[in-house]
Amino acid sequence: MPTGGFRGVAFSLIPGLNTALHYQRAWLVPDLRAGIVLSFLLIPAGMGYAEASGLPAYTGLYATIVPLVVYAVFGPSRILVLGPDSALAPIIAASILPLALGNTERAIALAGLLGLMVGLTLLIAGLFRLGFVTDLLSKPIRVGYLNALALLVIISQIPKLLGFSIEAPGPIQGIGAIVQGAAAGSIVVGAMLLGLASLAVIVGLRFLLGGRIPGVLIAVVASIVVTAIFSLQNILPIVGAMPQGLPAPALGGLVWDDVVSLIGPALGIALIAFADTGVLSRTLAARRGDSVDGSQEMAGLGIANIGGGFFGGFPISASTSRTPVAEQAGARSQLTPVIGALIIVIFMLVAPGVTGYLPTATLGAVVIVAAASLLDVSGASRLWRIDKTDALLSIAAFLGVFLVGVLQGILVAIGLSLVAFVIRAWRPYRAELGRIPGVRGYHDRSRHPDADRVPGIVIVRFDAPLFFANGGIFDDYVRSMVRRAERESEAGGTPVHTVILAAEPITDIDTTAIDELLELDEYLASRGVTLVLAEVKGPVKDRLQAFGLGDRFSPERLAPTVGAAVDAASGELRDDIGGAI
Repeated sequence: MPTGGFRGVAFSLIPGLNTALHYQRAWLVPDLRAGIVLSFLLIPAGMGYAEASGLPAYTGLYATIVPLVVYAVFGPSRILVLGPDSALAPIIAASILPLALGNTERAIALAGLLGLMVGLTLLIAGLFRLGFVTDLLSKPIRVGYLNALALLVIISQIPKLLGFSIEAPGPIQGIGAIVQGAAAGSIVVGAMLLGLASLAVIVGLRFLLGGRIPGVLIAVVASIVVTAIFSLQNILPIVGAMPQGLPAPALGGLVWDDVVSLIGPALGIALIAFADTGVLSRTLAARRGDSVDGSQEMAGLGIANIGGGFFGGFPISASTSRTPVAEQAGARSQLTPVIGALIIVIFMLVAPGVTGYLPTATLGAVVIVAAASLLDVSGASRLWRIDKTDALLSIAAFLGVFLVGVLQGILVAIGLSLVAFVIRAWRPYRAELGRIPGVRGYHDRSRHPDADRVPGIVIVRFDAPLFFANGGIFDDYVRSMVRRAERESEAGGTPVHTVILAAEPITDIDTTAIDELLELDEYLASRGVTLVLAEVKGPVKDRLQAFGLGDRFSPERLAPTVGAAVDAASGELRDDIGGAI
């Protein structure tokens, strides 16, 4: 294999290799800074979601460290941060706890097995190029999705900012619980002051100094110092110290029955993880001017899950709270999550107690600012100005994700997108074309009143594939144009003898539309009118041949251009601007 070809394959299979070979020196400081900031968020998030999954807190760190490093090598996104996720935690707990029967070691082994099965599912799907589903995630869906996620994350962090916690099944209930907690006096004043001060530092430095000084890092370090000096760790909610020990395999005691029991949960988690990761990855890539291959993203996520599952972790996906923190902190490449993972390892070995002085209110402030950066209000308003249908799709995605759930909301929005596509193709734009003296080509008469019909000829254009839903509309439209032309010819004009279909926009035709085309042809023939198809695309010609219509629509009825069809029908050879030659 040529060297270039080998390198191309290597870069495709191992995107991190391409980043390493093309790494820019200017990225190093931003990546280091972002990695340090990110590490302080990775620790509490990992530990918290592990407990929510029914597992020991330290497994959340294992499920963070290994996937971050693996994805940095095999994942296509340069900014995505992977780790334990709130959407997966309840499914993981419901899947493994009934099988573990109170045995913690067995629960850890089952969680690792579940991670392996999720990873294998995603890897196989990626190898079979099933990542095309991300093509269904249109801009309106992505805008609605991110706006909903931003609000969900902000709502979830407000209690931490105020120094208390809530239990609520959804965001509406969460807002109610926050109001009730505040009214009941649950706010911890010291935590709230630290949280608001952290918000002020992060936002203030960004606006005043344009982000040249890392406000997030300053806020985190200052909060730790203040907490340690004044011994606030005894009166404020804090992250807590990290456990000691490094990731290691923990898959003992498993049997085949466990694999069978986890097949269903593994498929469901794989679908949710990729839906969440695919939308976030593609949206962030678009914002940075990059592109991400959906199948490669699926495979990279799969390998990361395999790594985490093998080394004592559990299923993970992209993080909608930690990724924007890395982005806002200035991350430039996959080195940022690697640095974050290495810092966690160092702290676990050298100073596991440092996070025992980190207030959760400060982390809440960090996440709120990062989540706010995901909000795209201007994008939503722009959609409303440009296309009301796209705006409604965006609103549907927002409401679905916000009120029902990430996967359900995305699926609803994709379904509505397909319905909108069918509606647009069902009643597409259609026009009668005419000739403007002195202007080349043939033009829409509804937009150009000075465009004249060629005597005896009706030229029509239908801007969509012909299929079962619009075949009748196409037939009715052509007939109505012919009848209108005939009424006008009764006043002294040339009788209609030819209908020319400008067929270039018609990219496909199905059996139902074929029948409609034949009925139209017979109707026109009964009135002494010849139907000519101009500029028919090759695949559509092939379909006509496959349906045995090669003799019916012989070469003389298939014109290479509209102009050639007009020349043949009128018996005159004209130049491109309508003059006879």
